[in-house]
Amino acid sequence: MIQRGEHTPCVGALTFDEDGRLLLVRRANDPGRGLWSLPGGRVEPGEDDVAALVREMAEETGLVVQPGPLVGRVLRGRYAIADYRCTVVGGELRAGDDALDARWCDAAALAELPLVELLVETLTEWDVLPR
Repeated sequence: MIQRGEHTPCVGALTFDEDGRLLLVRRANDPGRGLWSLPGGRVEPGEDDVAALVREMAEETGLVVQPGPLVGRVLRGRYAIADYRCTVVGGELRAGDDALDARWCDAAALAELPLVELLVETLTEWDVLPR
């Protein structure tokens, strides 16, 4: 388990639509301001990963999700991010808190967007690239 003093615990959502497109947000704040990434954020004190994912997805994308299995973990600077597959169960896609934009991206769109560092490499390693 990662201690809060060592790294800040965060969560990320790997969410796909019925066409196999991946949900990405354009970050409004650092780190990665202006770049595209998976939606997610910090796990607040007293929250578990599931609660943090549900909250962050509602805040950043307007979507209600059901978190599923852990796909992988990454360390990015002082952030320890646990990425989970999520299923949309409600809401309407819109850019919200901490997001300048939100969109479903296929493989071609992913190749054209300015992405946070190592996103494509990590998605490739986990075999979760969009179609």
